Amino acid sequence: MTFIPNPCELRDLRDLPGCTVIALPPEIDLCNAEGLYHRIMSAADARADRLRLLVLDLTGTHFMDSQGVRLVDQVRRVLQPRTRVRVVAAPHGVACRVLELTGVRRDVPVFDNLAEALER
Repeated sequence: MTFIPNPCELRDLRDLPGCTVIALPPEIDLCNAEGLYHRIMSAADARADRLRLLVLDLTGTHFMDSQGVRLVDQVRRVLQPRTRVRVVAAPHGVACRVLELTGVRRDVPVFDNLAEALER
């Protein structure tokens, strides 16, 4: 029997002081974007009193369509104003290119690696 992971599952969620890092799945599209949004917002809401920075890690995302772009933008718009959103994406990866082509990089800082994204 082959195990197929739930496409709406977050790959990883790490809490750091004032910061939460959420690693998103290999594919983000119409099938899972809404479920991912709810999981991300649930994690953010559970930490709302102490969350100052939310980092969405797309380094393991190999496919992302416009729904992934919508997901990032929607998270940015809905979070409390004091919470900043940053994205980590492989510099030559699909996610980085899609964010660049759609103009989301103007509104959400995109970093090449997690260390850069976590710098204050």
